[in-house]
Formats: sequence, C-alpha cells, structure tokens
Amino acid sequence: MLRIQQPPAADTVYRFVMTRRTKIIIGAAAVLLAGGATLGLTRRDKDVTPVTFGKVQRLDITSKVSSNGRIDAKRKVDLSANVMGQIINLAVREGDVVKKGDFLLQIDQKQLAASAQGAAASLQALFSDRDAARANAAEAHRNYERAQKNYGDKIVPLADMERTRSLLDAANANVAAIERRIDQARANLAAASDFLSKTTMRAPMEGIITALPIHEGEVAVIGTMNNPGTKLLTIADMSVVEAVMQVDETDIPSVKVGEHANVTIDAYPNKTFSGTVTEVGSSPITQNGQQQGGQAVNFEVKIQIESPPPGVRPGFSASADIITGTRTKAIAIPIQALVVREKKGEGAGKPQDEEGVFINNGGTVKFAPVKTGLSGDSNIEILSGLKAGQQIVTGPFRALREIKDGSKVKEQKGGPGGPQHG
Repeated sequence: MLRIQQPPAADTVYRFVMTRRTKIIIGAAAVLLAGGATLGLTRRDKDVTPVTFGKVQRLDITSKVSSNGRIDAKRKVDLSANVMGQIINLAVREGDVVKKGDFLLQIDQKQLAASAQGAAASLQALFSDRDAARANAAEAHRNYERAQKNYGDKIVPLADMERTRSLLDAANANVAAIERRIDQARANLAAASDFLSKTTMRAPMEGIITALPIHEGEVAVIGTMNNPGTKLLTIADMSVVEAVMQVDETDIPSVKVGEHANVTIDAYPNKTFSGTVTEVGSSPITQNGQQQGGQAVNFEVKIQIESPPPGVRPGFSASADIITGTRTKAIAIPIQALVVREKKGEGAGKPQDEEGVFINNGGTVKFAPVKTGLSGDSNIEILSGLKAGQQIVTGPFRALREIKDGSKVKEQKGGPGGPQHG
C-alpha cells in the first residue's frame, strides 16, 4: 500500500542537535562579550579614586603644647665655701629639715682666729700711740702759746717762736697719721672677724637639705676665677614647687605667662597636678654657654604647681600639657584632611602655599581654600572657607596628594569613613 507522507504542521516544534563546533563558537562569543563588559568597567573604575569621607562639624577645640622636664624648688640656695679650711663638724644630713639660722657645719678656725686676734692687738697698740701723740701735741701747743707771749714781750726772738710753731704742726700731723692707721687697723680687724665668722655656716632660709656632697674631715676650697669653690650643700624651699620644662622652638611663640597647665610626675602615676606658667625663657637652653650645632633648640618654661604632693623632691621627672587656647563649638575638621598645595597665581616670584580641603560633591571633588585657627589633638579649627555639615575627603594620605579639582572619588570599602569626632 502506498503511504503518502504529510508535511509538518505550522505549530510543529523542531529539535536541533547542536554540533560540538557550534557550542565552541557560542561559548567564545559569550567570553568575548563578558570580557568587553569587564574591560569597560575596569576603565571606568581606573578614573575613580577610593577615599574616606568625613564631615565638617562643630566641636570644642583645645590647643596644647606638650613638653618634658623636671621638678625643682622655686627657691633654693647652693652654699659654697667662703674660706678655706677643714670641715671639723657637720651637723646635718641630706633630707634634714632646717630653719633659718640653724647651725649647719664648722670649718677649722684656728688660723683665722689668730689673725683676728693679731688685728685686734694691733688696733689696741695704735690706741696707745694715739694717746702719746695727743699728749705731745698738747705740750707742743702750750710751748707755742708761751713762746708767742714771750715774743710779744720781746723776751725771745722770732726764730724761737717759729720753731715752737713748727713743733706744734708736726705733733698735730702725727696725731692725724695715727688716726688714719687706727681706721686701717679697724678695717683689718673687721675683715679678719668676717673671715672668722664664715667658718661657722648657718641656714640662710628654711627648707630641706636636698644635696650634701661633702663629708666631715674634707677640706673646703674657695672659688677662683677659673675654678669654682667647694659646693657644701643645697637647701631648697619645697613649699613652692615648679616644673622646669623644655619647650621646642616651634611651640614657644604660643606659650604665655599665666596659661594653665596639667602636670604629671612620674613618681606619682595616675595623678595630674594643676599649674600655671610663671616664666618663659627668652634665650635657648645651652650647654656650657654654647648652643650645640645640629641639636634641637629648646627654651625653658617654668610652671608653678598649685598643690604639690607631700614628699616631692627636686629632680623628679615630669611632663606637662600647657593649654594655649580653647574654642567652644568651633567649626572643625580632622587634621589629616588639611592639604597644603602651591597657590596658583599670576606673576613671577616665590610660589606661595595655601591650605585647603577637598569637598565631595556627588562623587566629584573640589578644592576649597581655608583659613585655620587652633589645632587640637586630632582636629583643627576652620575660621573661614567651610560650613558645618559639608562632606570632605579625609584620606588616605596618598589619595589626598594625587586628587585634583574635578577628580572622581568613591568611598573606600572597609575604610574608616564617616564623620570624624574629636
């Protein structure tokens, strides 16, 4: 029987069998399309710099200068030998509390006592010489008056009267000379007595013996032009204590007398003492009167501590934060957001620098010059150029160096972005 094959209906679905070659071609095309899309995305991301953002905020800013130094007494005295001799009696020890006038030590005074006694004896001998000279002068005066009367009566010649006048003048001159020698002897006796008194040393003020470098039996030597005398001891009045700090030359212009300071003493951990700046050095700290080349230049600043702890001693290590200024609710930004760049301008000359920040405007940044004020630990005051709430670029440092006006940016994933609090 003959079978006639009918053509397929219009709605018949054909099943095509794809060959291996067809699969490879389609796969390759898909890879090329995906690669082209990735390359386009990479090119777009290459022009976008990942950064971190922060906001301009109103914050309380405290500017301070930190420094290190030591504790010292505001009033102290170093006692040195004024006479040479052996120390035969040492009545104090280091750490003793003394009052004004207390006996401290005795230097051998035998030789100086003998000198004083000799000066006193010389003075007494001159007193006897003066008495004899005055008697001679009185006799010469009487002889002159007698000769003058006899000359008036024409009993003696003129020559005899003039001779008695000369003897009177010589006697008066002898009395005057002895008076001058007496003055000299008195001065010698005063000097000898003064040297003798300096063999006994007493406390010139109330305080604590903070240094006692000598021992009983040693010989005290007086100072000369090139060699200092023997330092006997140091008395310090620890009722008024100050911190003597070394402040760097870059910070010294902002430090003023009367500013408040917070002082910490290593010997008293976890405690802070209030103080006031009482003195700001005008000359740099030197060694042996000379500034060493290549070393940092520091100035001495003294801070009086209001309530020093009991038992504090000179030489304790200390550090201080000197408050140089405060601002309440000031417009501020993180310090790391501040950029310094060369100012664009016309004309020749030395290029000028300007400070500013990069403001984010929908993914595009613009450089805004600013005027700064006080600097805190992590924030800096903005006097002009920004408003509170503006979003600015805060980092990273490399990105802040590379971006320019009009650069495209995006927030760095995993970065510290967000507002910076201070």
